[in-house]
Amino acid sequence: MTHFNNRRDFLRKLGLSAAAVPFLGNTPSLGFANQGARKQRLVILFTPNGVVPKTFWPDEEGTEFTLKESLSPLEPFKDRSLILHGVCDKLRGDGDSHMRGMGCLLTGSELFPGNIQGGSDTPAGWSSGLSIDQEIKNYLQAKEATHTRFGSLEFGVLIPERADTWTRMVYAGPNRPIAPIDDPYQMFSKMYGEMKDRENIASILDDLQADLRQVRNRLSTDDQRLLDQHATFVREFEKSLQETGDHDIAHAEPELDPGVEHKQENMPTLSRMQIELMVNAFQNDFTRVATLQYTNSVGQARMSWLGIEEGHHTISHEPDDNATAQEQLTKINHWFCEQVALLVKKLAETPEPGGPGSLLDNTLIVWTNELGKGNSHTMDNIPFVLVGGGLDFSMGRSVKLKEVNHNRLLMSLAHGFGHQIETFGNPDYCGGGALSLG
Repeated sequence: MTHFNNRRDFLRKLGLSAAAVPFLGNTPSLGFANQGARKQRLVILFTPNGVVPKTFWPDEEGTEFTLKESLSPLEPFKDRSLILHGVCDKLRGDGDSHMRGMGCLLTGSELFPGNIQGGSDTPAGWSSGLSIDQEIKNYLQAKEATHTRFGSLEFGVLIPERADTWTRMVYAGPNRPIAPIDDPYQMFSKMYGEMKDRENIASILDDLQADLRQVRNRLSTDDQRLLDQHATFVREFEKSLQETGDHDIAHAEPELDPGVEHKQENMPTLSRMQIELMVNAFQNDFTRVATLQYTNSVGQARMSWLGIEEGHHTISHEPDDNATAQEQLTKINHWFCEQVALLVKKLAETPEPGGPGSLLDNTLIVWTNELGKGNSHTMDNIPFVLVGGGLDFSMGRSVKLKEVNHNRLLMSLAHGFGHQIETFGNPDYCGGGALSLG
């Protein structure tokens, strides 16, 4: 099969519309897919306000360990998981712990001075460095073999409308925060082209049917199946749009409302939709790097579907002897872990297009938090739970580290992509080099 460098020229020769590009972008038999090199992927997933250590961390170290209640949804993927206890954010400076925890989490750099006041701490501004996901994105985009349509995609679930240090973890550079897209319809539009309304979305397949039929007989059997999967995804999303429209979803309260037409009690549905979009983006090779941010640092989601009516951050401030609060926080982190497990499951069930294995075999998910524990605001023992095979780390382990600077873990992520950086963020916190996780 002839390889075409210019996709649009090829489509023109077949008499197809440009609207067909997203559906044909990963079909090897048309020469569109990036061939040869393995497609390594990274997902960084954030949830806020720390954890309950006694219900989160395994007691054991090594390959024989027990997942406690907060992490039990990962039991089916225990052998694909790496739980790192002892990773600490030692960066100090301006801003309260929530601000520094969020703004320094992926950058490994201090916050600039600014005018955002957090409690009685010194006011602060944005981070002074770029985040590791963007460092890796830039590395991949610079090479033709790993260049994708979107260098990275930033997903969110119920992000506040305001823009401040508590709401941003991704940075394109110093003072350059990137806002996540927390509207699944907007993300769908970004991935598949601008849509004016739901009627336009619903008509996509109708407009594409002739093009898809025309090109189908030129595809291999595997690519025909992949094309069918893409079409099925759009049909399911169309159905989801119709069902959502029937429920007359409105704005939530201001401090939690991300500015889209969803209430916070719909958080589980929004989460599922964003996860499905992310998996589809990987399946189409739209990107190799993605982030998924749930609410924000100091997030006050009220998870009524768990029987919890009080805000998450408020509960996280309760003392350890408040048994009710500890149980509620454990339920909340269990639910967040269910979202991680859902993403893992969908990746594991999706074959790697044009290659062996599944998407999970080539994807590493990093689930993290801005704090180790909410009521103490510590940035020691920050949760870092890794799942998947994307960077060939040695998985199926519970690891107990001794106050390792998190900059070293960020360096390890870059090294896993072959990007051999010697420091990342503040070099003073990179002593010892990247963590050895192989």
